[in-house]
Amino acid sequence: MKKSLILLLLVSAAFSIKAQETTGDQPTPAKHHKSKKAKREVSKEKIHYGTASFYANKFEGRKTSTGEIFSQKKLSAASNILPLNQWVRVTNTRNNASVVLRINDRMHKNNKRLIDLSKSAAKKLRYTGYGLAHVKVEVLGKKKPEEIANN
Repeated sequence: MKKSLILLLLVSAAFSIKAQETTGDQPTPAKHHKSKKAKREVSKEKIHYGTASFYANKFEGRKTSTGEIFSQKKLSAASNILPLNQWVRVTNTRNNASVVLRINDRMHKNNKRLIDLSKSAAKKLRYTGYGLAHVKVEVLGKKKPEEIANN
């Protein structure tokens, strides 16, 4: 009885090893990986509400998405939602300070904020001491607004 039980275990082990060898010889089908690029959906809305931050100093002198050189002294902004080269009016909802500037850059794809301003724009909105501000952003169009055209 013991001998037949041991023999049965050895035979079943031999069959399982043989089965693993035969399935291992077959080529495994290639896996197709989908692209993980983030899809940026540019909004057609004219008014947006969200959080604004301002650029870190490490971006000073680097190229923006439009090819311009970034400067903290210029009035510019980055956004993943708003179209590039659009003029916008950004208003701090806490103190109603506003600034008109142009979107010339994109933020990191995982950044959930609405807009990232240059430090001079953040100073005009008076929120540099807070780091973040709740803002209203009005899209003005591609044409430079008349209110700042003379500047």
